[in-house]
Parts: sequence; C-alpha cells; structure tokens
Amino acid sequence: MRYALPLAAIAAIIAVPVIAQQSGPPGAPDKARVTAGTYAADPGHTMVVWEVDHFGFSKYTGLFGDVTGTLVIDPANPAASKVEVTIPVAKVTTASAGLTGHLLRAGKDGGKPDFFGAAPADAKFVSTRVVLDDDGDEAKVTGNLTLNGVTKPVTLDVDFHGAGTNPYNKKATVGFNAEATIKRSDFGIAFGIPAVSDAVDLEIHAAFEKQ
Repeated sequence: MRYALPLAAIAAIIAVPVIAQQSGPPGAPDKARVTAGTYAADPGHTMVVWEVDHFGFSKYTGLFGDVTGTLVIDPANPAASKVEVTIPVAKVTTASAGLTGHLLRAGKDGGKPDFFGAAPADAKFVSTRVVLDDDGDEAKVTGNLTLNGVTKPVTLDVDFHGAGTNPYNKKATVGFNAEATIKRSDFGIAFGIPAVSDAVDLEIHAAFEKQ
C-alpha cells in the first residue's frame, strides 16, 4: 500500500539539505534585509507568553499561540509602520490542565467567570504610534489592546530580531521580540489579587511573512 506524503512534509524534506549547507540561520539581525510591504503573522511561530507571580513563591507562565494579523512596514519610513494582531484567548495553554480549565471555566451558577470564561472573545492589539531609537533596531510601539471586552492603551518595547527568506516557503520574513507589563484588573480580571499578582508580564515573539 502506498502512502501520500503531505506537501508540507515533502517541502520540509527537500529543504533540509539546503538548510544544512548554510553557515548560519536563514534570518539575521540585518535591517538591510527588510523590504517594504505587507506581512502576515506566521501563526505557528508567533506567540504571547504571559507571567504572573503566584503567592510570592514562584512565577507562573502561560501561552497564547496561533496569533494572526498583519504588519505594514517601509524601511524608508519605519515610524509609519502599522501592526494589527488577533490573539485567540480560547486557545490559552498552561502547564496545568486544571489551571487551563479554570481560566476557561464558566462562572458558577451563571455568575461572572473568575478569568476568561467558556467562550472568550479574541484579544486584539492595534498600533497607533511607533517611536524608534537612534539605531532603528528598537522601538516603542503604542496601541490599543482589547482583552476581555475592555480596551486600554499599551506600549510594547520592541526589538528587531532578524530578517531573511524562509527556506521552506521562500517568503521574505521579519521577526521581532517585545515586552510589556499590564494590570489584569484594568481588563476586568481581578480574581485572586493580591495572592496572584495583578501585574502580568508579557513576552511576545513574532514572525511575519511577506504577502
């Protein structure tokens, strides 16, 4: 019996020797590699990591993946860049099945959920301003974050990570890392404060592919 390999698997097999011959990774922190255009977030390699302090004993980390969205960028005018992403809150992941279930649990007896609830709306971030540093590889990106039905301004500290061509799909790709801290109570999520910190540290890793 013959089995047909998925196209993605075939592409990966073909690309492996090509990658093996390279002296380094396909991407590099070289701004000259960035080309103007509209890019789409690579949902398989874009994620939002969140961290809270638990009881003052340890840090606890979770993850939002499958992020989608667009980035419009022009190296000749990077301050005019725009980014809009959607984060599927319903796909939140933690190291504990019990905690993940609690985050997505309906409110008791029809009451308000402790966290996001059973059918949370996607979160969205839409940029409103980009301010670059003198070197042009770091920026403060301010925008509106909508989470749990509440919209608040948030500023991300963004670092340019790298750019190049993805060897699998041949798409021009740019990547960034970003950090921010928000207060979950600002978004109507106050369960467990102060035993579990109000402050939530966000660490974002994003890859965008040119369309």
